[in-house]
Amino acid sequence: MTLTEYRNSMRPYRVASTGEFEVSARGFDVLRAPEINKGTAFPIAERQALELTGLLPSAILTIEQQAQRAYQLYLRQPDELAKNDFLTALHDRNETLFFHLLVSHVEEMFPIVYTPTVGTAIQCYSHQFRRPRGVFLSINEPEQIEESLRNAGAESEDVDLIVATDSEAILGIGDWGVGGIDICVGKLAVYTAAAGIDPRRVIPVVLDVGTDNTSLLEDPLYLGYRHPRVRGERYQRFIDRYVSTALKLFPSALLHWEDFSAMTARWILNTYRASICTFNDDIQGTAGIVLAGILSGMKVANSRMRDQKIVIFGAGTAGCGIADLVVEELMSDGLSRDEALQRFWLVGRQGLIVQGMPNVREYQAPYARRPDEVAAWSKDVERGITLAEVVRQVHPTVLIGSSTVAGAFSEQIVREMVKGTPRPIIMPLSNPTSLCEAIPSDLITWSDGRALIATGSPFPPVLYQGVSYTIGQANNSTIFPGLGLGTIVTRARLISDSMFAAAARAIVEMVDVSQLGASILPPISNLRRVSAKVALAVARQAAAEGLTREDPADLERAIVDAMWEPRYRPIRAV
Repeated sequence: MTLTEYRNSMRPYRVASTGEFEVSARGFDVLRAPEINKGTAFPIAERQALELTGLLPSAILTIEQQAQRAYQLYLRQPDELAKNDFLTALHDRNETLFFHLLVSHVEEMFPIVYTPTVGTAIQCYSHQFRRPRGVFLSINEPEQIEESLRNAGAESEDVDLIVATDSEAILGIGDWGVGGIDICVGKLAVYTAAAGIDPRRVIPVVLDVGTDNTSLLEDPLYLGYRHPRVRGERYQRFIDRYVSTALKLFPSALLHWEDFSAMTARWILNTYRASICTFNDDIQGTAGIVLAGILSGMKVANSRMRDQKIVIFGAGTAGCGIADLVVEELMSDGLSRDEALQRFWLVGRQGLIVQGMPNVREYQAPYARRPDEVAAWSKDVERGITLAEVVRQVHPTVLIGSSTVAGAFSEQIVREMVKGTPRPIIMPLSNPTSLCEAIPSDLITWSDGRALIATGSPFPPVLYQGVSYTIGQANNSTIFPGLGLGTIVTRARLISDSMFAAAARAIVEMVDVSQLGASILPPISNLRRVSAKVALAVARQAAAEGLTREDPADLERAIVDAMWEPRYRPIRAV
């Protein structure tokens, strides 16, 4: 017997070509496998065949009835973290029911399984550890990478997607070491709920390279390696070994990078994007949804892309990624690259980025303003040219926040912006909610109802002078699930910037901005339809660029057929 045959014989189930499960497990072992467990929904014939007789109550419920009961229990949880714990336990017990519940209450539950609540769960990871989910790779044992990935139990064509993090820049809360595995698990839950990516064909991975978080290093219950972060050449060799091993074992997999530091994220993307199918969601996914928000806002303002003046507060991974993609869109509207770069003012920790400043990163340098251009501008001794001064001098049409500086968009700044812009586009993107640059209700009031707003976290509608303003959520979940689906269906060799731009335009097509107070982005509740639309646009763009390895005759049908549905499959005992 070969190793593969041995592994297959030890698995509790396999998926037959008919779509049914062939299950070798019996009794409680069936109930312990979340992929095949139906709980009280097992019909009589399957209970008998799988030796479940007497191990379950006699009543047989539908998945809808189970979801109703689970939702009632969910509502009884005292706070968001408890709700996250409840859904995690359900995911560990019955995967199909978990996704059925999530899809049924997607707008309500996304902030619980993903941002912002997942940030709190990550901070508690070592103290609330339950069932391990995903693959843990250590820089101290690089020789174990292949064995570890093989132990995930998948064969070479069984994996479509791997989400990996080294946890250095988790959301807006920083370095959380091995707990970052939960951001990958949450991301994959969104992929499945929003775009129907098959949960059995994905792998979450944490790259444990140590942590610089003192509270973790001093915590006796911390579950990761207890040493400062490894950097430099050793780190780069580790990443390269991970990439080469992952693609050796799973050659068709899309590699998704999540929550790396700005410099590391840039290095990884620049190293691999031209040779493998990969993307960084913080850089490119964020840029795609922000581009969609700008394009949608322009429909309301009746303006052109080339006429925008864009100020970005926060010149790190997300901020510069946004600028890079919007530059491409400006060039498609007829500007040269130099002209497009001149439409941006980036403000970082040292204030407005100006040529000749110390510590300007390579990826920030193209956006640095000339010193003579800003010589007469006011400067703060410690903060350089501040955001308020930039807004006063520029009167931008678009103001984007990726800074994690709570309240940075002050009343003074917003009122100054409105002076020169009839319908300003304002996007405070920082997560979690406590780090948001501004609260939508304030932005609406300070702009006299004129601001076109999208935020990184969910906010309720704002009632102002008799008009209800729906706040668009510029959450990457509107773009990355569909991008992944379109890439998987066509087996794209690479992911280009044009594929993100195509995704952004597809999102804009799904927004009706004719109503006063309408959102400039589609609602989270519509994600399945949005993701299918994005997937189609991405797949068509990949085909137009010659990047596909598979070209279905009926692309729309292929996308719909590829979307996994959370329903119980028939089981045959073997």
